[in-house]
Parts: sequence; C-alpha cells; structure tokens
Amino acid sequence: MNFLCPRDSGQYCDATVGVGGHARAIIERSAPQGRVIGIDRDAEVLNLARQNLASYGDRVRLVHAPFSKIRSVLEQALALPLDGCIADLGVSSVQLDQPERGFSFRRSGPLDMRMDRSQGATAADLLQRVDEEELARVLHDLGEERFARKIARAVIHARESGELTSTGALAGLVARSVPRREAKDPATRVFQALRIAVNDELGELDRFLQDAPGCLRPGGRLVVIAFHSLEDRMVKRRLKALAAGDAAAPDAPRFQILTKHVITASESEVARNPRARSAKLRAAERLPS
Repeated sequence: MNFLCPRDSGQYCDATVGVGGHARAIIERSAPQGRVIGIDRDAEVLNLARQNLASYGDRVRLVHAPFSKIRSVLEQALALPLDGCIADLGVSSVQLDQPERGFSFRRSGPLDMRMDRSQGATAADLLQRVDEEELARVLHDLGEERFARKIARAVIHARESGELTSTGALAGLVARSVPRREAKDPATRVFQALRIAVNDELGELDRFLQDAPGCLRPGGRLVVIAFHSLEDRMVKRRLKALAAGDAAAPDAPRFQILTKHVITASESEVARNPRARSAKLRAAERLPS
C-alpha cells in the first residue's frame, strides 16, 4: 500500500483480486470515494471476494477474467485511466488449501491445477499427452528442476502402469525419484512447473505487463508481487525497459522504478505467514508525457 499510495477519489485495479485482501486495503485507504476494479480468472474465489467486499457497495466492481485482459476489462467498465494497479501473482492460499483443486502436494486430490475450472486442460490431461522429452523440458524450464529428466522418466513409467492417479501419487513418485538434499519438499518445483504450464502463467504475465502500464495515468503506480524467479525476472525486465524507454515505440509510457532493490518480507512477517517467504515486490510510477 505504501508503494501504491491509494487516495480519495482514485481509481484502482486489483488485477488478481483473489478473496479481496488487497482490494479491501485499497478501498479503505481511498475512502470515501475511491473505487476498485477487481479481476480474477478463478470464479470460485471471486465469489468469496464478492462476499468479503459486499459492504463497500458500488465502490468495488468484480470481473471474472484473466488479468491478461486488463485493458479490455477496464475499457468495458469505463475505468480508464487508473491511478494504480496491483498484481499478486501465482496461486492463492484458498486454492492451495482446497485439495480438490489439485495445487497442493501436501494434501492429495485430483490432478487439476486449473485456476479457471470452467475451461482448459487439467494437469492430468497434460501428463497424459506429453512424451518424456517434452515433460522434462517443462519441468526444467518452468520449474528449474535439475532432476527433470529423471522425474519425467518416472512419471511416464507411472502413467503407463496406471499409478498416476492423484496429486499425492505424483508427489510420492517425485520424492522416490530424487535425492532429498534440502528442506524444501522435492515436489515443489514439479508442481510449480505443471501449474504454470496448465495455466499459461508466463504468457498471461507477459500480456499483462505489456498492457497494464498504458492503463495508468501519469503519476499512476504499478505494483507486482512475484513468487518465483521466472516471474520476477519478467517483471524486472519489463520495468527496466519502461524506465529506459523503447526506441522502437516512442509513444510508449515512461516509468520511474520505485524499488531500487526487490522488496521481500521481513522475518516477522514470514513468521506470521510462512507463504510470504518467497514474495518479491517491485513497483514503478508512470512519468508525465
């Protein structure tokens, strides 16, 4: 909120609204007339946001859409230009805590992993169609998994023998396939890679980073929270490009980076909320034309 600087009568977008935590903070800090457009591709968590934010009435508007569609959503809502936009990337705590969604390797459930269960292929569908080489590439490129080939080989064997039936079975398979050399669960990178692939998360982020800056008015601020190095590198590169200017696109907005170094959670915050330990925040402000 310190980087976003919500103010009275401002217009803001929470592009990954989830259950509404950031949106609530914005709406309270922009009282009495500030407004928030909340976007999320997960209709189920969006329903929770509607309940949590109902008391704010028409100061909050929620839209079921991927955040890559930010410009069209805001155009249809007549909500341009923005005074600020925040995107909190990756999977939400609600999604992780529901085993039936298939995101967690700690509680067994179906191999789903879709952020929008109304459409698209599941993780099970992905694992049924890929060959060993393609799966190894997904695990290496999207999960930065150094044992990608070994795990891919084990997964294909388990698929052929009918053992790949749940997230629990997949997590157990990974644990048996690689040496345990660190505190992090060995399934962490595998589940990350599959989730990113199922939801085209990097493609969605790239489209968001292309469109969101142009949705801000001069002085408007963009805040992005990433949770793994692939996302954070994309955000860092895009903000640096916006700050440097694009010779091929002279009309592109110029930005000032507000976070000289990436912002991470304090030890006390991580103690209160262990899931904050991987969070990396970057922010920038649109400069006058």
